[in-house]
Amino acid sequence: GRRVLDHLSASIAGGRITAVVGPSGCGKTTLLRLINRLSVPDSGIVRYRGTDVAELDPLALRRRVGMVFQRPTAFPGTVRANLAEAAPDRDGSYATALKQAALDPAMIDRDTGQLSGGELPRVCLARTLVTEPEALLLDEPTSNLDDGAAALFEAAARSLVGSGTTIVWVTHNRAQLERVADDVLELRRQP
Repeated sequence: GRRVLDHLSASIAGGRITAVVGPSGCGKTTLLRLINRLSVPDSGIVRYRGTDVAELDPLALRRRVGMVFQRPTAFPGTVRANLAEAAPDRDGSYATALKQAALDPAMIDRDTGQLSGGELPRVCLARTLVTEPEALLLDEPTSNLDDGAAALFEAAARSLVGSGTTIVWVTHNRAQLERVADDVLELRRQP
C-alpha cells in the first residue's frame, strides 16, 4: 500500500546499458515491471519509443522489450523446448540466441535440470533473445553467479549492446556497475 516510485522522470538512451541502482525497496524492480507492463502505474505514463505502453498489446511489447528475472527459471525439458516456449516458429535462430548468450549451440538438446548455475541464467537470456527484442530488462541477473559466470553474462550483454540492443540493468554490485554501465539511473527510497 505504499508508494514506491514517485516523481520519476527519466529517459533511457538506445543502444546503451543503463544501470539502475539504489537501496533495496526503492523501486528498481518495480520500474522494470512498469516498463514491461507486468505492473500498471497508479498514475503517470510509461512510454516506449514515444508510445504509452498502456496503448500497446502486452505480449507484443514483451517481445520487443524482453525481461530476464533475478531468479532464472527454466521450464522442464530441454534447452530447445525452453527456446520454443518463447519462439516456437524460430527454430532456425536458436543457435544464434545461444551464441549471443555465450553458450555452445551444441547444448540445445540438454535437459535443463542438468544445467550448471552459470548456464541456467544464460539459457534464460537466450530464451528472451530468441524473440529478437529491441531492449532487455535485466533484474540482477548475475547476483547468484560466481565471478566467471558473471563475466560471461556481462560479456554477452556488452556484445548485444554492440549490436544495437538497449539494456536496462538493475544491480547492487558497484564493481559490475563500473564494468558494464554506459549510464546510471539512481533511485532513492522515499522517506
